[in-house]
Amino acid sequence: MIDTAVRVLKPTTPEEVQALVAEAGAAARHIEVVGGGTKRAIGAMDPVDVVLSTQRLDRIVDYAPDELVLTVQPGVRLADIEKLVASRGQMLAFEPPRWTRLLGARGEPTLGGVLAANLSGPRRIRAGAARDHFLGFAAVSGRGEMFKAGGKVVKNVTGYDLMKLMAGSWGTLAILTEVTLKVLPAPRTETTLLLFGLPDVRASEAMALAMNGPFEVSGAAHLPSFAARARPLKAEMPTTALRLEGFEASVAARAEGLAAALKGYGRIDALEGKHSQEFWNQIREVEAFAGDPRPLWRLSLPPAAGWRGPHGLPGDALYDWAGGLAWLLTEEPAAKVRAVARSLGGHALCLRGGPAFGPRDGALGALHERVKAAFDPLGVLNPGRLEGGL
Repeated sequence: MIDTAVRVLKPTTPEEVQALVAEAGAAARHIEVVGGGTKRAIGAMDPVDVVLSTQRLDRIVDYAPDELVLTVQPGVRLADIEKLVASRGQMLAFEPPRWTRLLGARGEPTLGGVLAANLSGPRRIRAGAARDHFLGFAAVSGRGEMFKAGGKVVKNVTGYDLMKLMAGSWGTLAILTEVTLKVLPAPRTETTLLLFGLPDVRASEAMALAMNGPFEVSGAAHLPSFAARARPLKAEMPTTALRLEGFEASVAARAEGLAAALKGYGRIDALEGKHSQEFWNQIREVEAFAGDPRPLWRLSLPPAAGWRGPHGLPGDALYDWAGGLAWLLTEEPAAKVRAVARSLGGHALCLRGGPAFGPRDGALGALHERVKAAFDPLGVLNPGRLEGGL
C-alpha cells in the first residue's frame, strides 16, 4: 500500500507528469513512482518527498486485433488488459505474473509495473520475455523531458531499442506514459505431461530433451518434493511438467511424440485443458512458496546448470523455464547466494527477506551509473530502488 505519510500525486495526463518531474528536479525533491504498488517490497528506497502514482493514466489508446498491436497507458490494470485481448482470442504471450500472494501485496498489478520489472511467466522459454513484446513507448525522463521510442507496428527498426532498456529499469530512468505491445493468438487447447519421482539432475535432462526436440514445448517446470507437496499438486513425490499448446490435433500429435521420447523417464500422466491452465497459473505465481517465512530468491541461470544453484545452497527449490529459473527458499547469507549464481553464469534477485538487487561492481556498475546519469542526472526517480545509489 502507498505510504500515507508522503503526499500522493495521481496525474491524469503526460503533461501533468512532465510538470511534476520538472518541478521536483528544480526543487531537489525525489519521487517514488508506483503503479498498483504490488511490487513495492522489492528493492530498497531512499527517502522521497512525494509518491507519483500512474493509476489514473489508465486509458486504452488503441487496440488493433488484426495487427496484433495494443497501445495503452501504463496505469491500465493487467487483469483488464488480459480480459480485453481474450475477448478477441488473443493473449499477452509472455504470461506476466502478479505475485500478489507471494509478496503479501494488496492492489492490482498494472501493465506499466509489469514492464518496469520485465516480468514473464512460464511461457518465456518459447515466447520470450516482456521486453521482447514491448514495441514502443512515450515517457518522461528524470530530466523532466518527454520522449518517445519504438513504434506501433510489429516490425520496426526506427532508432535505438530503448524498450529493452526501460524493461527492467524499475522506474529509475523514466516514467512511462504510454506503451505499445505485441499480442498473439491464444492457443485453442493445451496439455501438460507429468513425470514423477525424478531427482533434479534427471529432471533437468528430461526437460532438455523436450526443449531440444520438435515438440514446441511452452512450459517446462520441475517441482522437488517440498514444492510438489504444496498447492496445486499436493503430490507425494517430485513432479516434472511439460506443457504443449496449440490446435487440438497438433497438441495431440506432439504429446504422443513427446511421451514416446520420454518413455525412459518412467510413468507419464497428463493434465488437460482447464486443469493444465490452473497448474501453470500456480507455477507462474509460485504458489508453493507463498506464505513461507524464509527469504525467497529468484535465480536466473543457464538451463543446463540450473539445478546446480540450489544444490549449492541449503533450502527448498522450484524450477521453471526448463531449469533457467530457480526459485529458492534459503536462510543462507545474500552474498553467498549471489556468489553461487555468479559462479554458474547467472544472477540472483531476492524478492523477500533480503537486499533485492545487490551491489554492481566494475564495468557493470559503471555502465549503470552512466545510463542513470543520462536519463535522470539529479536522481529524482525512485532513488535507491536498485541499491548502490541508483
